[in-house]
Amino acid sequence: MKTAALICEHLNCGSAASVQPTDVSVQSMWRINSGCFQSGSDLSNCVVQLRSPHTLKLTCSESVRLLNGSSRCSGRLQVKTNPSDQTWSSVCEADLDLQDAQVVCRELGCGAPSVLQGALYGDVQTPRWSPEFQCGGHESALLDCRSSGSARSSCSPGKAAGLTCSGRRGAAASTALLFTLTPSSLSSLCSEFPETRLVGENTRCAGSLQIRRSRVWRPALIFPWTLEKAAVFCSHLHCGSAVSADTTHSVNSTLTVIISDNCFQSGSHFMKCSHFKEHNAGITLTCSDSVRLLNGSSRCSGRLQVKTNPSDQTWSSVCEADLDLQDAQVVCRELGCGAPSVLQGALYGDVQTPRWSPEFQCGGHESALLDCRSSGSARSSCSPGKAAGLTCSGFPEIRLVGENSRCAGSLQIRRSGVWRPTFIQWWSLEKAAVFCSHLHCGSAVSADETRSVNSTLTVGITDDCFQSGSDLMKCSVFSEFPLSINLSCSDLLLHPVLSVSSSSSILGVSEAQQQGLQVVWGSTFTISCSIQPQYPGGSFQLTFTSSNTSYKSTQPAVNHSAHFLFPAAEPAHRGNYSCVYHLHVFGHDFWSESRLLSLSVSDPTAVVVRWVVVPLSLLLLQGALWLYYKASRGQTGRPGGL
Repeated sequence: MKTAALICEHLNCGSAASVQPTDVSVQSMWRINSGCFQSGSDLSNCVVQLRSPHTLKLTCSESVRLLNGSSRCSGRLQVKTNPSDQTWSSVCEADLDLQDAQVVCRELGCGAPSVLQGALYGDVQTPRWSPEFQCGGHESALLDCRSSGSARSSCSPGKAAGLTCSGRRGAAASTALLFTLTPSSLSSLCSEFPETRLVGENTRCAGSLQIRRSRVWRPALIFPWTLEKAAVFCSHLHCGSAVSADTTHSVNSTLTVIISDNCFQSGSHFMKCSHFKEHNAGITLTCSDSVRLLNGSSRCSGRLQVKTNPSDQTWSSVCEADLDLQDAQVVCRELGCGAPSVLQGALYGDVQTPRWSPEFQCGGHESALLDCRSSGSARSSCSPGKAAGLTCSGFPEIRLVGENSRCAGSLQIRRSGVWRPTFIQWWSLEKAAVFCSHLHCGSAVSADETRSVNSTLTVGITDDCFQSGSDLMKCSVFSEFPLSINLSCSDLLLHPVLSVSSSSSILGVSEAQQQGLQVVWGSTFTISCSIQPQYPGGSFQLTFTSSNTSYKSTQPAVNHSAHFLFPAAEPAHRGNYSCVYHLHVFGHDFWSESRLLSLSVSDPTAVVVRWVVVPLSLLLLQGALWLYYKASRGQTGRPGGL
């Protein structure tokens, strides 16, 4: 568009309105290198002739142009009211209102007007003035509007109308990249923002993204497409926060507006850095519509605002006292973020006199905040500094699939309600450990890449996503890719169970494991190791430790168990036992250990005393007491006196 503007200017045809490729085949064509458009270059000396099936179609505004601005969408407004007359006329600031400016910006393909002021762009001393235009704001071109018919004879000095479309920032704008800015600030940084819409769903805040170019709505493609970039469009559409951003593919290609990654740099001109291309891909976007977080460090943190009436575009703050954990869980879920972690007022730029929402009464399971019951009436006031702020976890929903354990398999991430394979740049055990920890699956054992025959829509996570404090949801992208990753964590196996059985029926062995078990000296006992069925094979290792010795014994697992026989219990068997299950699966060795069991061996002397001497003594004592009782009763029954 920048180079097209030079061509339109050379042809005296106003400003460039659109550039698009055509499929008209020609015998030969001239190719002009982009370097030819540097200041002072001679185009005739740097063109080459070639054959190509593609040519360019250029549309100039013809009757409208903006001069001396910092971009093609800003400058002093001039109009050519008579096509047969190549003379341009300035417009007096008093004759240009908002409706007129809307038509001019639309005609130039430059979005909405933002600055309307005279003497900004090199005012001239004695301009020729155009008639006053009387637009309704809906017209496609300025000359389609009614006019006063006669040109103004004079205008105050310095009052030639200057116009800037779509919030262009000045030369001192920050050069910070998109990934360090909040969505709300980005929407103002993106100069000359195009007309956008979402189509294909029942709400204007979800659907396929389209951009209006050359008065035609066309599908848009942005690569890499991320939630952070999606947030710019949600903000521009007044649709809250970005919830999901997906890439779709169709069978047939169509002319698509391609927006490159550098368009999202601070102060970029969307209309200038986009181009047309035949493509079969497009993007879909879902915005929260009724919920947003403002001024946070990421899309998952900020001051909570709610739009309770879809027909009313006014946002209301939520009082901290009206937001509990269940409400916060619903908000985080609706925004596609993780669980709530911080719930506190005045963290994110509290406002002085906000409009308050009603109190929500969520159960915590709802999909959206407006699905919850509410108090019905909005709060009339709230203590200063108590507008609710919320921080949700940015970690995505993940799972491992394809194996018999939830702690091993192909890594998938849930995006837009769909589970998708994942590819991570420079995949390593260190990064794998992040996912094992999040799944509560211990440490990472292996991290491998796999390649499939066909590419599929994959969630890509870049290397810088793993920096401290990064939001994986924010910096992940969608891409057609043949690679995915496999992960195995240490807690792949269930824990084995250790049990003891004994030939002695004198002592029981059903005491709690914490208190230990006891077997009789000289008796036969068996220690059994078993595990619930997960995988075939494997082995069990019985480990014994005492104060002065230790040993290990290994047996193969048969029917998921192994039995270690001890023919005669003796004091040397007194100590601590544990079972370790070993298994080679998925190309790696895994192990899992049972709880520790303390076992003691009883003294046979103590057994004789307890089970023979003690019962015999009790029997003798009982007999003596009976004889005494009989003797005492006999004496009591004699007649008194002789």
